[in-house]
Amino acid sequence: MKSGQKLRLETLRTLRAHLIELTKRGSEKPVSSEDELSAVMTAIKKRKEAIDLYQQAGRKELVDREKQELAILQEYLPRQLSREEVREVINNIIRTTEASSPDDFGRIMGIAMKELRGKADGKIVREIVRQNLGQTANDH
Repeated sequence: MKSGQKLRLETLRTLRAHLIELTKRGSEKPVSSEDELSAVMTAIKKRKEAIDLYQQAGRKELVDREKQELAILQEYLPRQLSREEVREVINNIIRTTEASSPDDFGRIMGIAMKELRGKADGKIVREIVRQNLGQTANDH
């Protein structure tokens, strides 16, 4: 606040408000770090969707603002894995589950997303799982 970073302040206030809502959800169980991560990921997903919509509408100034907010929120995610690190995790999952065909896609995605939650973009995970199970992007 003191540094005059208005956009950062607004973005973090929005996230804080969402976290406060979680504490008042009526449940007796405390907010877990998983809940907090989920809140950050939801905010990030909203920014990405807004960026796509604003780009389609030709609203560059709004695209720029959403990208700045997205960058601020991403600071609160765990370190993002590289494509190769994601590939390695998925290969291990496929090996341990003995998955071998595109029919195993849903099962592998469920396990992979649980393990990689917050650490990798779902689109990248989906792409790598498809490649490793011999699926083309249009199959599923």
